[in-house]
Amino acid sequence: MKRIYQHALNGAFILAIGAASALPTLSTAKDVATTSNAKPTIVLVHGAFAESSSWDGVAAKLIADGYHVIGAANPLRSVKGDAAYVSGIVKNVSGPVILVGHSYGGSVITTAANGNDNVKGLVYVSAFAPEAGESAGALTNKFPGGTLGSALAQPVALADGGKDLYIDQAKFRDQFAADVPAAKAKLMAEAQRPITEAAITEASGEPAWKNIPSWFIYGKADKNIPEAALSFMAERAHSKKTVVIPGASHVVMTSHPAEVTKLIEEAARASAR
Repeated sequence: MKRIYQHALNGAFILAIGAASALPTLSTAKDVATTSNAKPTIVLVHGAFAESSSWDGVAAKLIADGYHVIGAANPLRSVKGDAAYVSGIVKNVSGPVILVGHSYGGSVITTAANGNDNVKGLVYVSAFAPEAGESAGALTNKFPGGTLGSALAQPVALADGGKDLYIDQAKFRDQFAADVPAAKAKLMAEAQRPITEAAITEASGEPAWKNIPSWFIYGKADKNIPEAALSFMAERAHSKKTVVIPGASHVVMTSHPAEVTKLIEEAARASAR
């Protein structure tokens, strides 16, 4: 397990360096937003067992279409703390923002948007959209079909008494990324970032989707968050548009970047009206 943990850390460090060279800095984000109000900045927030490179296909398409993109490195430590981190990124952007969250990243953007008047839309990509008092774990267990529990590796004990959770690398593709090419899924498994057990069970605060328009996209073959749970959350949030992709896995943004990009851009255009 220590070897898996070290591999994940090394992978995250290498990918973070690559992301830093590929994506503009926050100061650049502020400059770009100030000089051009034509399009909002898109902030992409990854979820558990993933990292910012899971958005590469989406980010490339958004950039090609003239959008400024920030791939936030979600700490995956606690809903409140992670939301505060992402909120800080948003506050450094002068101009409108579309917040996009994948999986647990949906819980993060649900809180991070609060108090940031420049957030004009929330896009949930196979993501949690909790109500106040709900946790990601409770929402998953509320509906049948999720198999994440049986795919987890032995937890890593932390100095503070908590636990870091990983998906067993041998089970990663089937559980998390079944429609991603095997070679890529293997790299994703090795570079996966852990989430604390506490973050999965932490109750969410007041949800921003009650006051900010939302859009949802997810796959019918998602094994991490049951389709019934995703449908329930989209309907409850009064989603402006919900896209369901047959056969798509939990990482729909990696396997179907065109469809995800299209929905994000629809949200961006709607925010400008």
